[in-house]
This record gives sequence, C-alpha cells and structure tokens, in this order.
Amino acid sequence: MYIRSLAFFLLLAMTVSSPAVAQPPDTVWLDELTWTEVRDKISNGITTVIVATAGTEQNGPHMVLGKHKFIIAAAAEKIGRQLGNALIAPIVTYVPEGNLNPPSGHMRFSGAITLPNEHFMTLLEFAARSLVVHGFTDVVFIGDSGGNQRGMEEVSELLNTEWATEPVRVHFIGDYYANNGFRQWLESQGETTEDIGSHAGISDTSQLLAVAPQHIRTDKLAPRGGFDNSGVSGDPTRASAEYGHKGIALKVEAAVKQINALIDAR
Repeated sequence: MYIRSLAFFLLLAMTVSSPAVAQPPDTVWLDELTWTEVRDKISNGITTVIVATAGTEQNGPHMVLGKHKFIIAAAAEKIGRQLGNALIAPIVTYVPEGNLNPPSGHMRFSGAITLPNEHFMTLLEFAARSLVVHGFTDVVFIGDSGGNQRGMEEVSELLNTEWATEPVRVHFIGDYYANNGFRQWLESQGETTEDIGSHAGISDTSQLLAVAPQHIRTDKLAPRGGFDNSGVSGDPTRASAEYGHKGIALKVEAAVKQINALIDAR
C-alpha cells in the first residue's frame, strides 16, 4: 500500500513539474529553431532575416582566426533583438581573403580561407533566394570584414534589380562596418591613428575582449605584433573590453538605423 501511494505521488509530481507544451527557445538564430517554428514566426510577421558574413583570417599572434565570427555573432544578435522582427541565418565565414597562387592578402598567413569574390557572391545570392522562398521579405547583408563588403553590395543590387516588381528587397548595410564612428570615438579618447591601426590593433582587439576574451592570447600582445610581418597594424596593448563594448554598441546602432531607414523607404 505504502509503495503504491509513493509511486502515485511521484507520478503526480512529475506530471505537475513537466510543462504541458514546450515553448520555442528565446532565440533569434535561424539554426536554433525547427522548420515549423520558423514557418510560424514568418506567419506571425517576422519577415526580416540577417545574413552576416565574417572572414577567417589572421589577426596577429594574439587573436584567433575566427575573430570576425565572434564579434559579428554578438553584434548580429543585438541587432536582431533590437529590430524585434528578425532572425539571423548561420554566419558565413568563407569570404574573399586574397589570391591562392601566389598567396596574397591574408592568404600569406597560415589558416586563412578564401573564396574568389564571384563564388562568394554566388553563395550570398542563393542564401538570399532560399530565404525569400520561405517568405522572408527583407534580407539584410552585414559584414564584419573588409574583403566581403563589395560582394554583398553587388549581390544586393543584382537581386533588387531582378525583384524590382516583387515585394522583397535585399539590403546591404555598409554603415555597420564603414560608417559606425568607432575610430573617431577612439581618437576622442586620446588614442592616435597609429595606435588604433587598421588591422588587429586597438579596435579589433577591444571588440574581441568584450565578447570572447578567451580568444585573446594576452601573453602575445605587443605593439605592431612584436615582430616584422606579424599581421598587426596598431598597438593592441592599448585595447580594453570597455572600448570594445562601446565599439560594438556603435556598430549595432549604425546598423539598426540603416536597416530601419531602408525598410521604411521601400
């Protein structure tokens, strides 16, 4: 009798503690949802999708090759949540990084992966076409590295010309990368153009410190990377997580403003 009563109460406790209907996760990432959850979100008005691109490239001896991926993942999530009606496609980490033979650009450094611009553009084109098939009406291209900006812009122009009479648009968000004001803000804090640098210096290192500090080799931080041909321009020893949070906030603000303006204008 006692055993049966105990079993009954255990079963009752399990029933009460288990939700009757599992809720979809609180996520803006497309690949963290099931296909039926994506279908339902589109039906409920979530019709903007972000396609974020990030290079796999050298970032000096102190930062991992996936720097751009970690930074744009953090920024894209903030953008998606601020928009309130957007999902984010899986991040594209294969972008133009230089020639193969002879190696040029970042391809001169071990671990970089490149795509010729025409193949990168084809990847973007068919990602956009796929997403539009499912009901997304605004496809947003955002890139965290320089080599992929032109390809994103050209694909958006190509598809918008083709879809001129359709209720869909592709938006290239160049302000995220090139017009966010972070360099000017760093200068206002007293940092010099030389120390800020153009690659793997204060700006990049600060942003990675803010979102994924485990991917910084702190014992390798040195002005200009510490040796010739290190791949570093600037002085990453002057980087800080505080700088990085400000930089990402400025990039997110610039992107959200441009996205809203482009969608409102169409």
